[in-house]
Amino acid sequence: MFANIAIIVTGLAAVGSALPATSSATKRGIADKYTFYQGDGSSAAGWPSQDAWGTWDELWDANVPLMQKSCVWNGWVGDDSDSEIQDIANAIKSTAKSTGVDERFILAIMMQESKGCVRVPTTNNGVTNPGLMQSHNGAGSCFGINPCPSSTISLMINDGVAGTSEGPGLEKLLSQAEGKVGNKGSQAYYATSRLYNSGSADYTNLDNGLGSTACYASDVANRLTGWTLATSTCH
Repeated sequence: MFANIAIIVTGLAAVGSALPATSSATKRGIADKYTFYQGDGSSAAGWPSQDAWGTWDELWDANVPLMQKSCVWNGWVGDDSDSEIQDIANAIKSTAKSTGVDERFILAIMMQESKGCVRVPTTNNGVTNPGLMQSHNGAGSCFGINPCPSSTISLMINDGVAGTSEGPGLEKLLSQAEGKVGNKGSQAYYATSRLYNSGSADYTNLDNGLGSTACYASDVANRLTGWTLATSTCH
């Protein structure tokens, strides 16, 4: 979240050609490519509208191969099992329904924070950031635990979306962003990603990391249109 773990992606590109392509992704037009988006997150500034986002099924199918390997790729113990991955999907869908936050956005933030590894380590740079969403002093973590219980997977997702007693999650930050940018569409979601990463936002320039990850909002926008392994062009 505010103090993000550095996700190691060495070796991911090498297996990119082995990832399955789906006919639905081709039809929809999502693609594993990266566009460096700049500015305020609006469609006028060139950022993708929600209409350009992949469907849930397309984005889920594109990211499952990463979730299957991300723990070991990053040097953590124990890749996600099929049942753990299914529990992630169930938790995202349930939390999206209860909070009103788009399930695709939750997926994109989760992949940005942890690559979907249920055993992701907890970071601490003044605030502990545990679990799949690297939430703000959250209670959910399966670091060192295998298998990860479905109840803990649900807690990790809920901590990041609904928030914790110590800090806001995506739901509250989205409401804040909607008020700042004056709409409830994709621009508000991109501003939310900046708030989630940095704790505050320069709403005119979402690439201003304010001490955190400069490319975070651009990364999330690309994840929502199918980016997984292609080389980032953000700088």
